[in-house]
Amino acid sequence: MSPFPRLADPLTDGQVVLRDYAERDIPEILIAYQDDPRLHQRLGQNRPPSGAELGSRAERESAARAAGEYVTLTILEPGSDTCRGQIRVEDADSDHARAALAIWLVPQARGRGLGARALRLAGEWLLTTCGLARVELLAEPDNASVIQAAQAAGFAHEGVLREYQRKRGAGVDMVIMSLIPADLS
Repeated sequence: MSPFPRLADPLTDGQVVLRDYAERDIPEILIAYQDDPRLHQRLGQNRPPSGAELGSRAERESAARAAGEYVTLTILEPGSDTCRGQIRVEDADSDHARAALAIWLVPQARGRGLGARALRLAGEWLLTTCGLARVELLAEPDNASVIQAAQAAGFAHEGVLREYQRKRGAGVDMVIMSLIPADLS
């Protein structure tokens, strides 16, 4: 996979801002896990990460980005540098020119359209600047907020992948949604 370019300037639509993930985001991320006890489960983790684990992730970010493996973007509100959530671009596949998005927001930022706007910005960046042909998003069927945000961002609902992932020792259905260049017009 080609490297994901660093953002020379943050991406913004005037209502939400995306910038490259930085270690300075770690305190807000730790607070988000405290404020939402289910966040780690929604993100497919066995437990919330520690500060040291988040620091290690931040250190690996540059190499993973250069290798085209994944990239993490921090969600901000205009005029603030406080992390309100993140979008992670993962499962990059150069043969098929596609990648998947995962998103989370701090509880205080939910329900205000930030997620939908952030998904749209990230999707547009991946389809235009990064040259991907398809951006996917998977969500558990009961995660209505992520599904609604993706639909508001222009993602098409494609269906349900039955028992697609293994979580907590069981098969879990996943809704699959996608954004392609034709969706941007």
